Amino acid sequence: MRPDIQVLNPKEINEKLKEIPGWKYKENKIEKEFQFKEFLEVLAFLVKISPFFEKNDHHPDMHIYYSKVLFQLTRWDIGGKVTNMDFITASEIERVFKGV
Repeated sequence: MRPDIQVLNPKEINEKLKEIPGWKYKENKIEKEFQFKEFLEVLAFLVKISPFFEKNDHHPDMHIYYSKVLFQLTRWDIGGKVTNMDFITASEIERVFKGV
């Protein structure tokens, strides 16, 4: 595990969730669904945000439902635990989404 990654306990997770409205902690993941007008907007958004995921070596599960995408974040390489990187990634998803 990278030294800059910190596993969070449920109390820390719930505190951090207050900083990113709409995200939920469920089954050792944080998740949120984002709504778009149409399918191509979903794809454009994913293309726009993907370099961040790659640069930070943190790739969320993404479930596309036509005009919606559900992001689920957890750190698989350490056994599916929520870390500070999940919250950094969630914050970046929010930032980019607001700029769409």
